[in-house]
Amino acid sequence: MGGIFGTISKKSCVSDLFYGTDYNSHLGTRRGGMATYSEEKGFVRSIHNLESSYFRTKFESTLDKFEGSKAGIGVISDTDAQPLIMNSHLGRFAICTVAKIVNLEELTQHLLDKNMHFAEMSSGRTNPTELVALLIIQGKTFEEGIENVYRHIKGSCTMMILTADSLICARDSWGRTPIIIGKKEGAYAASSESTSFPNLDFETVYNVGPGEIVRLTADGMEQVRKPNKKMQVCSFLWVYYGFPTSTYENRNVEDVRFTNGYNAGREDTDDVDCVCGIPDSGIGMALGYAAGKNVPYQRCISKYTPTWPRSFTPSNQSMRSLVAKMKLIPNKAMLRGKRVLFCDDSIVRGTQLRDNVKVLFESGLKECHMRIACPPLVYGCPFINFTSSKSDMELITRRIIERFEGDASKNLDKYATTGSPEYKRMVDAIAKELGLTTLKFNTIEQLVEAIGLPKCQVCTHCFDGSSKYTLEELADE
Repeated sequence: MGGIFGTISKKSCVSDLFYGTDYNSHLGTRRGGMATYSEEKGFVRSIHNLESSYFRTKFESTLDKFEGSKAGIGVISDTDAQPLIMNSHLGRFAICTVAKIVNLEELTQHLLDKNMHFAEMSSGRTNPTELVALLIIQGKTFEEGIENVYRHIKGSCTMMILTADSLICARDSWGRTPIIIGKKEGAYAASSESTSFPNLDFETVYNVGPGEIVRLTADGMEQVRKPNKKMQVCSFLWVYYGFPTSTYENRNVEDVRFTNGYNAGREDTDDVDCVCGIPDSGIGMALGYAAGKNVPYQRCISKYTPTWPRSFTPSNQSMRSLVAKMKLIPNKAMLRGKRVLFCDDSIVRGTQLRDNVKVLFESGLKECHMRIACPPLVYGCPFINFTSSKSDMELITRRIIERFEGDASKNLDKYATTGSPEYKRMVDAIAKELGLTTLKFNTIEQLVEAIGLPKCQVCTHCFDGSSKYTLEELADE
């Protein structure tokens, strides 16, 4: 997915920018970058590859180049190299985005036909952030330019723009990804993750709304564009992406995960000896589940974090499998002869889980019960970079549907309907393929209840295909 952080201050902002951006590191693993502005140096930028290291280790030794800056933006990206620095009729500015542009090639050709050019490339394709910047500079003002982005992009785009005198924050028009505003004496900050704020002494003061544009200075915040009435914030912020201490739309990640597990535990009738969370995002649910079912929580499997990064985004499947195997260590003393119920955030391909279940039984596990925080992933996500999957056929659900129907896209609505014969048959097949004693997914209703927002404000498209909204609907507001 990716995360962004920006700050503007009456004194040096470099330390806050560095650590604030670093606190978004769980959202991406490919590129990291910072750009600052000072009257003495103008715009200064640095970008590093994070695929073999971490943001902090790449940037810590080079912070001196940003010395004297009182405003800056930073980004952790799973896609393109950014921030970019542009020179235009709007003046010089730096920009970073969290975006998935479905119609990237179409918009690229549209701009080329208007005699514009692209200087940056990302994996051999147009750099999405540069495309956004070129759409912005077609406007007479930044507000008009950002509106141009909203009108043309299919998918999602949240952005920060650093100018010589302000920090402009614009949230995706459907609010699929967040921007949270923090404040402390003499400074403002904006971040994808409110987790960035506490240790830097910022206090959360505002949630930027869908499509809203705000301009920050060290002295205050100005609303440039009012938020749209409709919102479809990504439910996976709470299920997987979000750090436990982060809060979106006034709903804390760990609280939602605990509640989601607690409610599921109260309703479950299977007898188990203990509950264990699959680190990291399954732990909150498992703690709630154990409390709801009134059984002990025990760490039957632990994650070795000192040297093994998360395995979500490496593009090579064999590397993903290796990392997944090496970082999760079963505790045979806690597993031997037990009926253990494991909680996890989701099942995407199922490859890693199948291998882990095999190892658990080899370690002496008697029964392996699996509970998933969200419904089965039946639809690919067109709105954010949800997984490194290149095709819906990488989803275990679609492969099983193809096996049953001869067509991976047939009767999707039936397979996505909890309790239907098709749904039950699919879940049973997943459990058998993964070697599980029992398998249950939380329902959309359970997940939405735990999040605590109206269903119409939460995007559940990957579960039920429901968020097929058009640009024309947004324009009607």
